Amino acid sequence: MEIPVIDFSKLETGETMALLHEACKKWGFFMLDNSGLDTEVMEEVKALTKAHYKQAMRPAFLASETAKSLSSSKNEHIPDRDWESSFFVWHHPDSTTTVLPDRLRRSMEDYISQLIQLAEKLSEHMCQNLGIRRSHMMEAFSGCRAPSVGTKVAMYPECPRPDLMRGLREHTDAGGIILLLQDDQVPGLEFLKGGEWVKILPSKNNMIFVNIGDQVEILSNGVYKSAVHRVMAMREGNHLSIATFYNPAGDAVISPAADLLVPKEIRFKDYLSLYTKTKFGDKAIRFQSLKAMATHN
Repeated sequence: MEIPVIDFSKLETGETMALLHEACKKWGFFMLDNSGLDTEVMEEVKALTKAHYKQAMRPAFLASETAKSLSSSKNEHIPDRDWESSFFVWHHPDSTTTVLPDRLRRSMEDYISQLIQLAEKLSEHMCQNLGIRRSHMMEAFSGCRAPSVGTKVAMYPECPRPDLMRGLREHTDAGGIILLLQDDQVPGLEFLKGGEWVKILPSKNNMIFVNIGDQVEILSNGVYKSAVHRVMAMREGNHLSIATFYNPAGDAVISPAADLLVPKEIRFKDYLSLYTKTKFGDKAIRFQSLKAMATHN
């Protein structure tokens, strides 16, 4: 099953906008090519992250309860743990990246400044496809200050018994738009589509993998879908995942965009009055008339 690939450099064209709309509706995820991100910065972020894992994270993971539970599992599946070593940092509006080594922090900040602009542009194109104001998602996500942007950096180490534990268990993402810079060598990520697990191949040429979070599904009134996904533990190789979340602020109130809603309340006799005049017309136009009536009232 071949997943959608969106050429970001051609998003102003009708054909590519239609592909984006279809990917968000039917898949909930897609690959983004020609993102415009600085590939040298992306390579540096990956290299520094791998070095940080080897020096600071790997020893702690090997001594963790997760690693110990696998060696003492007696061939029984472990359903409540994930074979991952990870950390999370916030970037915007407040940053916690000072906990990182200086080189990694500077490189990460450079990468994220570009990525936020990419997420904002994607949000505008999604809104345009939904038929709502291009700025609607950014404004809805802002709360009192601004959208929240944070990154989960995870390494999924090679696992001696991948049959007994997931790298990361099945879930959807709670937030908005997720932009993933992932490993270019080791696989592991899988998304659920039509009842089948789709294997996401390692990202070549630093293509960004994008998936929809629960808040976009809510804001779009269910038109766009957040997709269930997981990471499989692998017997050989470490799988790197750098997932940046373009999320609502903590105080943001997310609800379906008003333009996507049929009026919540209408007297049936009023609907019948409109229906008799438009019975053989386009239902979508009839429902748009209902919205206009509700606004007028």
